[in-house]
Amino acid sequence: MTDNRNTILAVILSGLVLIAWQYFYNVPQMEKQRAQQQVQAELQKGTPQPTSSPAPGATPQSGSAPAPSTTPAANQQAQPVVARDTAIAATPRVKIDTPRLAGSISLKGGRIDDLALVQYRETVNPNSPPIILYSPSGSAEPYYAEFGWVPATGVTAKLPDSQTVWQQDGSGSLTPSTPVVLKWDNGEGLSFRRTIAVDDHYLFTVKDEVSNVGNAPVTLYPFALISRHGTPQVSGYYILHEGLIGYLGDHGLQEYAYKKIDEAKQVNFKATNGWLGITDKYWASALLPDTSAQLQARFSSNLSGNVHTYQTDYLLDPVTVAIGGSATANARLFAGAKEAGVVGVFPFAGLGGYNKELGLNHFDLLIDWGWFYFITKPMFLGLDFFYRFFGNFGISILLVTVIVKLLFFPLANKSYASMAKMKSIQPQLQALKERFPDDKVKQQQEMMEIYRKEKINPVAGCLPVVIQIPVFFSLYKVLFVTIEMRHAPFYGWIKDLSAPDPTNLFTLFGLIPFDPTTIPVFGHYLALGIWPIIMGITMWFQMKLNPTPPDPTQQIIFNWMPLIFTFMLAGFPAGLVIYWAWNNTLSVIQQSFIMRRNGVKVELFDNLKATFARKAT
Repeated sequence: MTDNRNTILAVILSGLVLIAWQYFYNVPQMEKQRAQQQVQAELQKGTPQPTSSPAPGATPQSGSAPAPSTTPAANQQAQPVVARDTAIAATPRVKIDTPRLAGSISLKGGRIDDLALVQYRETVNPNSPPIILYSPSGSAEPYYAEFGWVPATGVTAKLPDSQTVWQQDGSGSLTPSTPVVLKWDNGEGLSFRRTIAVDDHYLFTVKDEVSNVGNAPVTLYPFALISRHGTPQVSGYYILHEGLIGYLGDHGLQEYAYKKIDEAKQVNFKATNGWLGITDKYWASALLPDTSAQLQARFSSNLSGNVHTYQTDYLLDPVTVAIGGSATANARLFAGAKEAGVVGVFPFAGLGGYNKELGLNHFDLLIDWGWFYFITKPMFLGLDFFYRFFGNFGISILLVTVIVKLLFFPLANKSYASMAKMKSIQPQLQALKERFPDDKVKQQQEMMEIYRKEKINPVAGCLPVVIQIPVFFSLYKVLFVTIEMRHAPFYGWIKDLSAPDPTNLFTLFGLIPFDPTTIPVFGHYLALGIWPIIMGITMWFQMKLNPTPPDPTQQIIFNWMPLIFTFMLAGFPAGLVIYWAWNNTLSVIQQSFIMRRNGVKVELFDNLKATFARKAT
């Protein structure tokens, strides 16, 4: 039967896509996580860590800027790793206290190197530790931002570096309403003043001033850098970028995974209207210079012992501080969660964020929307819209699915109508096989003539399944990359829509203390929770909506496909499985309605009855 062949083709196509998805994304992800855990375990044993960053900028072609070897603290000795709290307590600090951030600024070096995101926790348990973003040098995983000046060639004046101990002007913590002022004098006529402010989200503003009361002018380059020591654990999915990132003027979006920058060592850019930083799946740290600034930007990876140091940095144009004069350099730092409304996804709906407020250049790309961003972004906007009304992203998924079905209704209507007509002409097609049993060419010619007369598209049966694929992947992308979906609960046992269903049939839903997903090779297919089972049942109903195909091979495919999909989708985010189950349910209702309207018998209950009757026999 042609309509059955079309359905089988569509199902097989979807199955191949999902198998490829599992093979290329899920399996490598688990292997990379195991490898990263081994690396992290080795680091925790006490591997020495460099205490400072490499050079803050690339050498311009003119030769007037500082070479990397002359930058502050370029040749510091390594230190043994200590606990993070111990490293923090080792230097004098200024407390950071905002509604979203907690931490401190180190007066030694004037670095922002201690940050925790207090609104986000490591697990769904609200009492679990907050997410740590920045950690100081000397700890297991140093990660920090640094600002300052480097001298032009020939300048010998002492400048503040990573070992400089600044003095706080006044006292108190850094809050959204109280900036912090740091001061340092080099004793040679140069005095430095740094003002650090923070908003109530994740934006730091740094103003560096230098005054010259010496006996000679000095030429300095303002710089800013973000440094991260040690290769961090990443999700391992090819669809998600984690590593060095920036949008650098005419160079456009630049993305360097850790392995890629390890191979390249260093990449330089000259750009205007750019930003750059380091991104994780949900968190990021980015330098946001003035949009009119001329940047000498750099991505780099340096190896010290067996530990890589990753860095994004920039130099601004040099400034000459005359005798009795002063100079100022401004910098901005984003350090926090990649919230769509804060980063700036849309210039409306309250999602303009920093991208709109600061006039940044595609800062929304800090969130990896993927190649199908034109579907992914509206998908997120729809989910976020309904979330604002109902306060539950699971409900949002159900409602957006209904809207998607309505949008595709004309196409699906034609498709299902064509399938209904195909069922109505089955007697004619069977008669052709009996009339021309040995002439396949004649059968095809007569069959196409019937299709033409009845205005039937023989491949239309594939469309209902095929058009789900881009929607399926766009929803997967939203669930996977957006922090709004992280730890977003549904109802009952689903506490995180971005994670797989936590229940498992193979543990009798928690009665047996065993984790089958740890079994090598195929363990990730054994996360068979309640929602994947519900999804499999809805898919089975959808298959049974069509008449049983006469061919035994087709019958086997129809009977086993729902079970295969159930295991394949079991390890996917719960939100995606809920979508698929709900979409199957709506498809059954829609197809039944269209079949009745076209005068075709809905054989769902007859097929179900026949199935159980055979089993009983």
